[in-house]
Formats: sequence, structure tokens, C-alpha cells
Amino acid sequence: MKIIPTEIPDVAIIEPRVFQDDRGFFFEAFNHQGFTEKTGINAHFVQDNHSYSKQNVLRGLHYQIQQPQGKLVRVIVGTIFDVAVDIRKNSPSFGKWVGYELSADNKHQFWIPPGFAHGFIVLSEIAEVLYKTTDYYAPQYERCILWNDPDLAINWQSIAPPILSAKDAIGKPFKMAEVFS
Repeated sequence: MKIIPTEIPDVAIIEPRVFQDDRGFFFEAFNHQGFTEKTGINAHFVQDNHSYSKQNVLRGLHYQIQQPQGKLVRVIVGTIFDVAVDIRKNSPSFGKWVGYELSADNKHQFWIPPGFAHGFIVLSEIAEVLYKTTDYYAPQYERCILWNDPDLAINWQSIAPPILSAKDAIGKPFKMAEVFS
């Protein structure tokens, strides 16, 4: 496993060691000991989520203001552009975002720690996304920041208009969002 740093130090890309030959491939998707040794993060994952989305579906920017979730995201079918936004008020990277293309082909994973809003857009015809979380889903604490907030100015890597849920379409502007102190 190789850890690739991003512009926001707490967010990382994890590149697994893939063994591939004419039969197919094998890789270890997660190993707690290896993850902890390589990243210095001792995350305890409590929930696995699986989403299926069509091209141009944009999910996000989601977070939980209580029971914040760290997420380890990977794609098993297709390609997405995955985004993490730092919403920790006392962080030097507060209000900054980092995005990365995750795909079934590159097999990379994206570590997004608690205290970040998360979203992705599907770039391929379809995508299946798996992600582990460090806390349970708590709908009463879920919040959403507007995906196209001008202060964040996220480049979603897509030219087509996104397909949004009703909830995501009415996300709050970043300036009005509840953030972590």
C-alpha cells in the first residue's frame, strides 16, 4: 500500500498493491494494521455503504454535525470525481477542497477524515461506490452544503448538468453551513 498525500494534509489517497496477470487481479482492499502503520490513523470502521449511481449523478456535499464520519471511499465499477471539503473552523485549510478521480481501474481509495463534507459526481455511464465509515449514519445530524457554492468553487470535472436529489439541490451555502469548531 502506498499513501499519496493531497493538498490538504489530513486527506490521503491510498494506492493498493495490485497483483495482476492474465487470470485477473487480486489486492487487499483494507488491512487495519497496514492502514494504521502507513497513515498514522487508527480508524475504527463501523459501517460499510454501497451506492449505485448513473452518469452525472452528484451526491453531496454531505456531513454529520454530530457523530462525524471519517470515510474510506473506493469505486468497484466505473469512475467518479470524489471531493472532500474541510469544514473544521480552526483548520489552516478551512473552506478548501481537494478532489480526486477514483475508478475501478485505478483501484485507489480516498481517506476523508471526520470534519469534512464529502461529495462525488459520476463520470462514467454508471458507478458503484463502496465506503467505510468511522461512525454510524445519523440522519438527524446530517447536513448538506450546496454542491455549486461560489465560495468553494469546486471544479466537478463534468460539463453536463448534474443530476441531484431534492435534498442536495437545496443544500446550504458554505457561509451559512454549520461547521466544526
